[in-house]
Amino acid sequence: MNQPSENTSSKSSQPANQGNWLIVLGVVALAALPLVFVQGEYGGADGEAEEAITEIQPDYEPWFGAVFEPHSGEVESLLFVSQAAIGAGVIGYVVGLYRGRRERLPSS
Repeated sequence: MNQPSENTSSKSSQPANQGNWLIVLGVVALAALPLVFVQGEYGGADGEAEEAITEIQPDYEPWFGAVFEPHSGEVESLLFVSQAAIGAGVIGYVVGLYRGRRERLPSS
């Protein structure tokens, strides 16, 4: 009698796992390589925009000020990272919701 090999499922998932690790390695490389090879200061777009506006029109006055000014740069970074995490969570939830709905619908 011909019995299927016990390791057939692990062999078929091995290339997929290898592909996942390659993606993770690529993402880490994309994040780390600019930090290693790009020399200079990493500044925000707000500072660059303010500098450009001041260069173009030195007497420019903003229309309004900040509604909330954090006490320190660390608090500002925390709020920024929290906002990004909440946004990523919402996007992930919506993508998962629509994918689940699509998979649940019977195919015609």
